[in-house]
Amino acid sequence: MPRPTSKQALLAESDAEYSALLALVAGLEPSDRSREFEPGTMNRNIRDVLGHLHHWHLLLLGWYTVGMRGGPPEMPAAGFSWSQTKELNREIHARYTALSLRQVRTRFARSHAAVTALIQRHSDDELFAKRRYRWTGSTSLGAYLISATSSHYVWARRLIRRGLGHT
Repeated sequence: MPRPTSKQALLAESDAEYSALLALVAGLEPSDRSREFEPGTMNRNIRDVLGHLHHWHLLLLGWYTVGMRGGPPEMPAAGFSWSQTKELNREIHARYTALSLRQVRTRFARSHAAVTALIQRHSDDELFAKRRYRWTGSTSLGAYLISATSSHYVWARRLIRRGLGHT
């Protein structure tokens, strides 16, 4: 599917990929929903994957808040550079291991709704004009939103299928 270039397409693709991810999880046997993945991934189960997605939503929302106020957001997170994303993801993973899948799903639903509301507040130009906002650098706000929603949801579905040994 081509990357969205309009608000309508961004909302539609985000919603479609979110729904597909939730449908994948809902369609699994209860034992598979809590089963540990095959070795080789940091995110070891569905809770971990959804916690990862939720936390990246929170990071994006934080960048947006700081950036739209005119400040430089700490990206990807305070104390981390983009070259340290693996270390950041390990920290994110550790934050959600004590929560249940149900708790993480609730948080993920809320943060997805918050990102969707953010998208809805903007026009096509505000979302997709490059360099419109100083904090997004040479790219567009929409590119950040695509990365935090539809693209990340596709990654999550693939990881879950691979982790559970499904193709």
